[in-house]
Amino acid sequence: MTSSQENERRTEALGPNWAQCDASSVRKAARSGKLNGPTSGLAEGFVQANLAILPASDADDFLRFCQLNSRPCPLLAVSEPGAIAIPDLAENLDIRADATRYKVFHDGKVIDEPYNISEVWRDDLVTFALGCSFTFEHELLASGVSLRHIETGTNLPVFNTNVPLRPAGKFSGNLVVSMRPLNAKDAIRAVQISSRFPLAHGAPVHLGHPELIGIDDINSPDYGEPLEIKPDELPVFWACGVTPQVALAEAKLPFAITHYPGHMLVTDISRHSLSIL
Repeated sequence: MTSSQENERRTEALGPNWAQCDASSVRKAARSGKLNGPTSGLAEGFVQANLAILPASDADDFLRFCQLNSRPCPLLAVSEPGAIAIPDLAENLDIRADATRYKVFHDGKVIDEPYNISEVWRDDLVTFALGCSFTFEHELLASGVSLRHIETGTNLPVFNTNVPLRPAGKFSGNLVVSMRPLNAKDAIRAVQISSRFPLAHGAPVHLGHPELIGIDDINSPDYGEPLEIKPDELPVFWACGVTPQVALAEAKLPFAITHYPGHMLVTDISRHSLSIL
């Protein structure tokens, strides 16, 4: 889908001012099926969240995993078992339908990528909401930093790395990163701005030289879509919320659910409330 087509779809679902719309409008459009694309650039005033949903029997280990790896897994909220509402995130929330897309895992393998998980919901499921770098992108845009994936309407490129995580119980693996191509001036500004949002992955974890973190081909992301890196730009890498998805898959849980990469839950939390400065 081209940038203009994606923007047309967003306008149809949310109106012409989709970047400035409120979070509840995004969730309502997702729940109705009118909106099922990437959420980068939407509802600029609000925090976006990655999702990891797993049986209560595995929740304690996963909580420790998040605590030990807070850069890729910054914890925003945890639900009660079976709860579809999480008041700390939003009013009138239905976690089964309010993200724009999901992934369903059986024994570590993806078996479905639905837009609604009501049919597979269970009373023992615990939802972990984790911070997302989409939250600080509006701050970057406001400071004059161009973000090509928003300009092109494409999903952010995401890569597996060789950087090990700290294990907890059955959860382990390597760091996963998102990449934004920036010139040197914008990269410096991006470091300054994103550092203020530790609950949205914080500052970049690596700049330039992707081979040093195990990325062999910057033009072939493991998730999302490739982005052009112009001659005056360098790739800037942030810790990514796909990290816990990989950890869940490698743990080979009998059953788990996550958001689809780039398709987040937009919460009622103000993005400014996450800024430490």
